[in-house]
Amino acid sequence: MTTIAPVVSLQPPKDVSINEIEAELRKIWQDFNAVSNDGSTPTATRATTFSLLVYEPEETQQLLAALGFYTGPIDGIEGPRMDAALREAQKAYGLPVTGKSNPQTLAKLREAFQQRKTTGKAETSSSGFQYALDVRSSLADEIASRNPCRIITLCPVTGQDEGVSAQVSAYCPIQKHSQSTLVCCEYITLKGTVEALERVAGMISALLIGELPKFLWWKATPDINQTLFKRLAEECNFVIVDSCTFNAPEEDLLRVHSLLEMGLPLADLNWRRLAPWQELTAEAFDPPERRAAIKEIDQVTIDYEKGNPNQALMFLGWLASRLHWKPISYQREGGEYDVKRIKFFAEDHRLVEAELAAIPTADWGDIPGDLIALRLGSTNPHADCRTVLCSETTGCMRMEAHGGAQSYRIQQVAPLSDQKAEALLSEQLQRWGREILYEESMAVTAEILKLAN
Repeated sequence: MTTIAPVVSLQPPKDVSINEIEAELRKIWQDFNAVSNDGSTPTATRATTFSLLVYEPEETQQLLAALGFYTGPIDGIEGPRMDAALREAQKAYGLPVTGKSNPQTLAKLREAFQQRKTTGKAETSSSGFQYALDVRSSLADEIASRNPCRIITLCPVTGQDEGVSAQVSAYCPIQKHSQSTLVCCEYITLKGTVEALERVAGMISALLIGELPKFLWWKATPDINQTLFKRLAEECNFVIVDSCTFNAPEEDLLRVHSLLEMGLPLADLNWRRLAPWQELTAEAFDPPERRAAIKEIDQVTIDYEKGNPNQALMFLGWLASRLHWKPISYQREGGEYDVKRIKFFAEDHRLVEAELAAIPTADWGDIPGDLIALRLGSTNPHADCRTVLCSETTGCMRMEAHGGAQSYRIQQVAPLSDQKAEALLSEQLQRWGREILYEESMAVTAEILKLAN
């Protein structure tokens, strides 16, 4: 698990007019730009590294903040701060205390918020619990600990268009400082209906720091026909999505490919979660005696946690792109495992058959659709290409149950130490640029998906 250094709260979230954002931020830095007489207190200076735009459509955190349960930056991450806020809200409203967002909790939060708007009274937690602003492991802290920057979060809300409201705040990661200076992150939160945010798109663009890299983390389905997405994508150097959260996974994955075809610089955090699987698959065929055997593979089985097939589809697209397989059919069988069967022609015109199976699991992970196991086989009984990779014992057992386990090379995959979006995003911001391997793999994945339509 990534260890995140604590941050100093220089300015907690403060409501300001949208026209006063820059002036308010300048005032923060003016107030903290002098060293104490004895030199014991460092000055604080704003970071000049990059700007990160975050489109945050999930409303649970916004409602918790409006009702007084949550006081940290609006970042959409269900970290320790969110967990504590959700537990307090659930306790206050007599709901099952899980610390996780769910439809019942969201419905109650919406009801309480509407009541607050009607009565004009702010509700707070019954215990008066206050949330520390230096709790670690949020998106903001992950990024600030590596690269302090300016983070602008856009929070679209439903309901009546009442314009755009704004908050500013500033936090400083403790380890990012010299002897006399703290280098700090600026946070700007803008909230309003989609229409209201679209009206101020020009002002949003003006908040991006000129001459520095600009990133857009779009935490929804990217749609070039949406005015706000198109405008912001054109303003930024790089667009980042996470396909594990897509509501219509296959359809939305095709949209991502269409954006890549248009030349939009884009990365998918879900693609990064496949790295250990890709590395071990390649490693299995590193020995000289197995390299030629890789061309004998004509049977592929991929198991993934039921809920989102995108990891499985992207991995299959990657494998097919490396081995030059041409997809020729895509059939959904459904059933308990929602089985999908894809057929390919290899370069030598052999038929390759792949099966994707969504495995119902009792213990759901944090990432919908994580890979569980992979089985590579051959109809040639003498081929030395049989390989099984799995992330857990049950996955290995199902793959071995196919028979002939003794002839397979079996290896367990150690997942990334932290697959959560905030950790992967922080790493992605270090390595932006076109990823040819991702684009080539997505081209084959798109070919597969188009066969289903």
